[in-house]
Amino acid sequence: MPGERCFRPKFKKLGEGDIIGLTIDEFEAIRLADLEGLTHAQAAKLMKVSRPTFTRILSIAHEKVADGLVNIKAIKIEGGCCRIQTKGINK
Repeated sequence: MPGERCFRPKFKKLGEGDIIGLTIDEFEAIRLADLEGLTHAQAAKLMKVSRPTFTRILSIAHEKVADGLVNIKAIKIEGGCCRIQTKGINK
């Protein structure tokens, strides 16, 4: 799980359309591909999805993060259709 769940602009009041929802699986795709430097095939295997599905998740995540950064919106990490496994415990 991310340490922070919401990243928001410091000097802008946010309206209803100023929050981007990034799912946990989208967050994980960005972490694996962009931070860890894994190939799409390696990351897909870790996330237990097909490579095309991983690429689709990552593409959607990149679009959402770009929208948040360019259009000065908050990015809130929540939900998604994944299970989180920590030290052998499924959540």
